[in-house]
Amino acid sequence: MNALPSLAVAAETEPVIRLDAIERSFGQVKALRGISLGLRPGRALALVGESGCGKTTCARIIARMDQPTSGKLTFRGRDATAAGTAGEERAYRRAVQMVFQDPFASLNPVFTVHHHLARPLALHGHAKGKAALAGGVAELLAGVGLDPEVTAHKFPHELSGGQRQRVNIARALAVQPDVLVADEPTSMLDVSIRLGILELLARIKREKNLALLYITHDIATAAHVAEEIIVMFAGQMVEWGATTAVIADPRHPYTQLLLSAVPDPDRPFVPGDSARFLKHAEEVRRISRPASAEVEQVAQDHFVRALGAAS
Repeated sequence: MNALPSLAVAAETEPVIRLDAIERSFGQVKALRGISLGLRPGRALALVGESGCGKTTCARIIARMDQPTSGKLTFRGRDATAAGTAGEERAYRRAVQMVFQDPFASLNPVFTVHHHLARPLALHGHAKGKAALAGGVAELLAGVGLDPEVTAHKFPHELSGGQRQRVNIARALAVQPDVLVADEPTSMLDVSIRLGILELLARIKREKNLALLYITHDIATAAHVAEEIIVMFAGQMVEWGATTAVIADPRHPYTQLLLSAVPDPDRPFVPGDSARFLKHAEEVRRISRPASAEVEQVAQDHFVRALGAAS
């Protein structure tokens, strides 16, 4: 399968990582079907879709936690689909870091926050000696909005969910990565603190010129973080482009469905709305499921996949 049309982005922002026509099958199940995307410095790409659509499988392939069935993964222009030399693997794993969905399971409960941050600093040679490590830990914590004096010597169980996720982000930043993959980083947090984490991700993306892959089921949050968006359904890209363009003028029925599910404070609840929405959602899923190779360019930075023929 040929690479899909991509956004018009200046040449000086060539992707750090590119996926070209990535396929991933688990037995008879096609988890990914022809995924093509690029992650560029200082920019964020949002992968949006419901559970099971293939978002996390994309993340696992980018993080080298899984291998594609076919297609090509490129890192700084080099084919990185298959494992390289030991040195190349170390460089790749330093460059690509993940922030996982569950902030409670991502930290070892027997170690302090200082240990979680000092260890990657020491392993990657970014700080040597107790004083330098303490300074590095303090800088990382301050950078994610935590007070170093209060937080560094606490254990994970002494932190809130939002604080733990900030520590996880700090730990990912400790190795000075080029790419940050955030897999549903706010889904297990209280609604009241989600915006703070999204604003943090957007800020460090700009300040550190990181390429950010933001994975979410909530299309409403994509606009807070990402310049580009890909809407996925059943393992395929159904609509993609500039985030503002896709959200302002959604063309695929599944994208329209996701946006219709966003709560609207000005729209009163009417009995029967839930049943009607669920019935409509099932119909949209039915017509969106067949694979289609036809892609329409709606605007310069906006593409939509045609609906496939029902079998």
